[in-house]
Amino acid sequence: MAGRASVQADKKSLALPQVPKIAIYLVGFIPAIWLFYAGITDQLGADPMRYLEQGLGLWALRFLIATLTITPLRQLFNINLLRYRRALGLIAFYYAALHLVTYLVLDQGLDVSAIVADIVKRPYITIGMATFVILVPLALTSNNASIRRMGGQAWAKLHRLVYLAAIGAALHFLLVVKSWPPEPLVYAAIVAVLLGYRLIRSTMKKTSPRRRLA
Repeated sequence: MAGRASVQADKKSLALPQVPKIAIYLVGFIPAIWLFYAGITDQLGADPMRYLEQGLGLWALRFLIATLTITPLRQLFNINLLRYRRALGLIAFYYAALHLVTYLVLDQGLDVSAIVADIVKRPYITIGMATFVILVPLALTSNNASIRRMGGQAWAKLHRLVYLAAIGAALHFLLVVKSWPPEPLVYAAIVAVLLGYRLIRSTMKKTSPRRRLA
């Protein structure tokens, strides 16, 4: 019955024109291309390395938020973009990786002792590193072969770590900005709303009359 209801719900979803997934990747990397081009042509202001580093991290957070938005759009507005969720998640990971590489190479010059000291002494670096570590297994298993090998239930359970990654990314952004301007607070609020929606919906499902009768 649940499967049939799910199929019916998908049929009622708004019929949107299908965009090739490769187009999502191409469009998704336009900001990165512009940031690196602007850096090369000296258009990133007085501290180009910092601007580049933060810009890449911010786009990672934006794509993480886009990934989390897919489910509410389908459930609340019948807009089905599920086929693009994996691509958006992978783009978020690629931006996070570029953000990390920029920090390791351009900021720290691959100085291992300085990097370790940063991780230990600066909470936002600690949280950022932990968030990236969480994203790694999600990116590595974002393929059909991993779903078949792990089984759908175990795979879905692993990929719920994206919620923790989103919290970590938002907190990292909050802490890296010293004076807390509105922008990081807005992103943190968006993440809180998206995760709060999931929590409320999950709680309602568990306490629904049909569940209690079962």
